[in-house]
Amino acid sequence: MTGDSDPGAGADAAADDGLDETHVVTVFLRNEGAVLLLRRSDAVGSYSGHWGAVAGHAEGDPDAAAREEIREETGIDPDAETALVRRGDPFAVADPDLGRRWVVHAFLFDSATRSVDPNEETDQFEWVAPTAILHRETVPDLWRSYDRVRPTIETVAGDTDHGAAWLSLRALEVLRDEAALAAERPDDVGSWSLLTTLARDLLDARPSMAVVANRVNRAMDVASETATPTALESAAFEGIKRSTDADGDAAVIAADRLPDRIATLSRSGTVTAAVERAGPDEVLVAESRPGREGVGTAERFAERTDAAVTLTTDAALADRLAATGVEAVVVGADTVLPDGRVLNKVGTRAAAAAAASEGVDCYVVAASDKVAAAQAHADGTDPAEADGVDREERDPAELYDGRAAVEVANPTFDVTPSGLVDAVVTERGALDPCSIREIAAEHRALAAWDE
Repeated sequence: MTGDSDPGAGADAAADDGLDETHVVTVFLRNEGAVLLLRRSDAVGSYSGHWGAVAGHAEGDPDAAAREEIREETGIDPDAETALVRRGDPFAVADPDLGRRWVVHAFLFDSATRSVDPNEETDQFEWVAPTAILHRETVPDLWRSYDRVRPTIETVAGDTDHGAAWLSLRALEVLRDEAALAAERPDDVGSWSLLTTLARDLLDARPSMAVVANRVNRAMDVASETATPTALESAAFEGIKRSTDADGDAAVIAADRLPDRIATLSRSGTVTAAVERAGPDEVLVAESRPGREGVGTAERFAERTDAAVTLTTDAALADRLAATGVEAVVVGADTVLPDGRVLNKVGTRAAAAAAASEGVDCYVVAASDKVAAAQAHADGTDPAEADGVDREERDPAELYDGRAAVEVANPTFDVTPSGLVDAVVTERGALDPCSIREIAAEHRALAAWDE
């Protein structure tokens, strides 16, 4: 029973129905697009035999309760192996048969592992697409709990903490989830039209991140043959698997190139995986203002590798390259343009220029889906030859909120010329300029579903 209650109702909206109120947590663990569902055993006091997420009472501190339940019900260390993605607004679920009004606090965590050691409250568990909730006998309102924390166009558009590859998976999850919901409404003749509008909105959500567009376009290209919600749900599901495999393979190939002393900046999941696999002796990390994602990257390398990790300021990176004997600069990419230029977190161009000055290699590590689709103006010229790229300007007040007549440039990304990049390393190997153009043409063809 999925219990489709009004998703807009909050905990405070519950009537004075005489039921005992109990606060509980519902915690979704996500790994590569799948979530962990557990079937409740006879050892629990309610809803035995029903599927749910990690759950438990949450009186006092739901955040602490969520982490404790992860530890107790799965054996996963919430501090070392998970990362909080989102908390949902609490909502009330009345169960007169039990004399209870549950106030549900939903959470979504990313899990680095699928290795689960359940306790006696679980008799079966599975990692499945969240849309499986729609087809199982579950605890009350389990889909509603997931709906409070699942990705949306708004979360994809507004996320300034994660890299492009991560966000592309979230975009595919949005397609998958909405397609599954549309498939539950088979009489709605406008479902496909609504899904194509959703896809277009996702394409517009992060225009600077080609991988989001390419992966959405691939799913739509596959599903357009039959133009049904079920086809899109399947295409998005397969797209998530294909994408995670590509990101992982790019990291494996890049790891073989990495020397013992490297430098990096910002946060790229593919670069992080490559560095952890390579096991260098020394890693220099620039903090990557204004978001300072490099701080978290440095912490992760310190915790998960044996490397000597140094965190420095963006401005000091060039000097530290010269002073510490760094042998390669390794960065991710938000987009590789068809002409070989690289759009990435601001500071990348300076790092690449410093590397060139010191005779140090600069590697860009990314799945080939990050190559932007080739496009042409009406006159036949390629807009990639111009500088018309979206650098995603941030709030000027982050940099200056004074009263002087100062124009503020506060870009999220910058553009690194292809001549400063020694190799773009992907799951297809290192790409030369011809290969980049060919992949750009492939990605252009995927966009034909919307023409």
